Amino acid sequence: RAEGAEGLFVALGAGLAAASHPLLYVKLLVQVGHEPLPPTVGRNVLGRKVLYLPGFFTYARHIVEVDGKRGLFRGLTPHLISSTLSTITRGSVKKAFPLEDMEHVSNKDDVKTSLRKVVKETSHEMMMQCVSRVVSHPLHVISMRCMVQFVGREVKYSGVFSAIGRIFKEEGILGFFVGLVPHVLGDVIFLWCCNLLAHFINTYAVDDNFSQASVIRSYTKFVMGIAVSMLTYPFLLVGDLMAVNNCGLRAGLPPYAPVFTSWIHCWRYLSAQGQLFRGSSLLFRRAPMPAACFPID
Repeated sequence: RAEGAEGLFVALGAGLAAASHPLLYVKLLVQVGHEPLPPTVGRNVLGRKVLYLPGFFTYARHIVEVDGKRGLFRGLTPHLISSTLSTITRGSVKKAFPLEDMEHVSNKDDVKTSLRKVVKETSHEMMMQCVSRVVSHPLHVISMRCMVQFVGREVKYSGVFSAIGRIFKEEGILGFFVGLVPHVLGDVIFLWCCNLLAHFINTYAVDDNFSQASVIRSYTKFVMGIAVSMLTYPFLLVGDLMAVNNCGLRAGLPPYAPVFTSWIHCWRYLSAQGQLFRGSSLLFRRAPMPAACFPID
């Protein structure tokens, strides 16, 4: 039964990865700075004219016009393998290093005991996430490179096995792990900030006498996850850009980006350009434009 449940979990994860792949694809193209469509004039909530860059649906429609519907799933195979490896690795690590059972600790119990439980659980979760990230990252790199070939219409990375051979030949073993450090750092910071913030909010901000306290506490971690994911987004962006930088594809070379010497160099470059959150939103993407460019009504 356990093996069946694990297999079902892997299948569900793969299905979710496949369904969300077009979103990941468009996000990556935006991250590398590929804007094939001109911005359109619109109005914000205050009624002022602003320029909007194409959103997800407009961008996806453009991909379909160029490559057909199948084009939305460029790089899907290595993405699915990466997702499956991540899920299986997390399960294997959890079995090999099970978290010791701890007595249930409520917010009325000793705060130190409660905090110690959170720290222990987060440490265990961090270990699983880091190992799964390291194992799945090589396929993540291949998937990213397959997708950004849309920019220059290249065919350098046409299959998983040929991509593995090409990366090993041109970059060696380290080529499979470019961009790994910012991804891992982002994962670690996300886990600790999310879990600790949720713990302190549930402990100090939610009153036990409130009738809906248990309901609020059940959603605290989810809300904190959304907030913290926005703060750690630059690590995801830098990691993805490093995965495609200077790999022989147009999207990883000037004028899209300089050749970065390290992920810190990439971070500093994006920070100086005010682009650390590029691609974080795919619906309402405002393009910078001086107000003088618009006629006064």
